[in-house]
Amino acid sequence: MRLKLEIAYHGGAFEGWQSQAAGNTIQDHLERAFEALCGNRVVVHGAGRTDSGVHAAAQCAHVDVDEDRLPLRAWTPALNAHLPEDIRVIEVSAASGDFHARFSAKGKIYRYTVWNHPVMNPLLRDRAWHVPGNVDPIYLREACALFTGRHDFAAFSLRRTKEPEQTVRTITSIHAEIHGPQIQLTFEGEGFLHKMVRMLSAAVIRHAIGKVGLQDLKTSLQNGAPTFGLVAPACGLSLAGVLYEDSNSHLENVAAWPK
Repeated sequence: MRLKLEIAYHGGAFEGWQSQAAGNTIQDHLERAFEALCGNRVVVHGAGRTDSGVHAAAQCAHVDVDEDRLPLRAWTPALNAHLPEDIRVIEVSAASGDFHARFSAKGKIYRYTVWNHPVMNPLLRDRAWHVPGNVDPIYLREACALFTGRHDFAAFSLRRTKEPEQTVRTITSIHAEIHGPQIQLTFEGEGFLHKMVRMLSAAVIRHAIGKVGLQDLKTSLQNGAPTFGLVAPACGLSLAGVLYEDSNSHLENVAAWPK
């Protein structure tokens, strides 16, 4: 039986999603919870990786388990009983045998949060990037517009290996919301490269505070060569949703990290 999981986590205490030798990743903790319930190792397949310190409001994963192991409604509380408090399975549903959390995905939505005030809000210290400089809303949105569409994002990603990588991606939308000192950048696209959202967030904010010109960003985007290479802190990033064939891609209907 194939199960589809919706998972939320605060990533501050973990070494990202993907399993590592130290055993302190989201995938590691989920697989240990399944092993406790199933009596054998169960591989958890995620929709994608999140880096160390990155959060998720709606990560997706799938697993294969024996059909008679537990009733479907029992999986959510049973798994949560074996997980750290910073990781929670929100929902478990039955999936078809050909569903794959990663390869069936049509896109993802990420949110990046900035606290734009001279003094950092201590309640957001591990959930937002503190940017004390003055943000110009017009510059903010023109940088968002620049990166929307299909581009080669080689200059705004970091390679995991030395192997050649396809770096062309389509970003459907980048939506900027300003709520007083809190700024949220919401990225929706078919897929994102390693650290791409954090590098784009850094580029957008640096332009909005007058540190980088729009022409510099255009040149970097066209040439594939980074002009500054700043990566925004991991704490501000959250995976807000994974889109599938039957998903509603409207941003207001995607899980939102609490404001």
